[in-house]
Amino acid sequence: MTLAILVKLLLAHLVGDFFLQTTKSVKSKEKDKLKSTALYIHVLIHGALAFVAVWDVALWYIPLMIMVSHLLIDAGKLYATNKKNKRWLFLADQIAHIAVIFALFSFLNPAMFSFDIEVPAEFWVFVLCIVFLTAPISIALKIFFTRWKLDPKDTGFNSLKNAGNWIGIIERLLVFIFIIAGQFGAVGFLLAAKSVFRFGDLNREENMKLTEYVLIGTLLSFGIAILTGLAFQQLITL
Repeated sequence: MTLAILVKLLLAHLVGDFFLQTTKSVKSKEKDKLKSTALYIHVLIHGALAFVAVWDVALWYIPLMIMVSHLLIDAGKLYATNKKNKRWLFLADQIAHIAVIFALFSFLNPAMFSFDIEVPAEFWVFVLCIVFLTAPISIALKIFFTRWKLDPKDTGFNSLKNAGNWIGIIERLLVFIFIIAGQFGAVGFLLAAKSVFRFGDLNREENMKLTEYVLIGTLLSFGIAILTGLAFQQLITL
């Protein structure tokens, strides 16, 4: 299996789990578990995306293996999840899905994966990083922050719906682009600019809880984007 195929399978997983899965379908799975139609539609979507990734009828068993493993992993997560372990099972679930893809990459006969493409592997690594920094990280951070709940009175001011989510996505993409372009100074400028606009308001609100909440989120968001940019630079040299 070539690096391009591996990256495309990882990309297919991110698209299937974070872009083509609605909140309604997630709630349906959590409520009905194996009786939920949404669960099987979700698995079929992953199979279809995996087939598009390999794009070879002779490799039909790869999408099949991904579908079966995805069903088993998701079913195990649904029956094991509770309020206390939801964050950690989310992480374990993603690691398990990715491990299956890497297992296929590691153990299947590379000769069976001869697939010539004109698009360089570096392009797919770039796309993978971009997709990773959008919805997947937003959802992961949202789940992480469920350990801290803010009452409406804690925010101190009104904000646009989903504005924080979009700000986080845009800033991560900008940081990633700055890192791979070698413009580390621009990352510092972006962080300083956000500090001026965001933390100035928070300071005037005199709400320590909200300030700490935003600060932790900003540092995590920037840190993940920086590490992704550095990882991209290492991957394209392999």
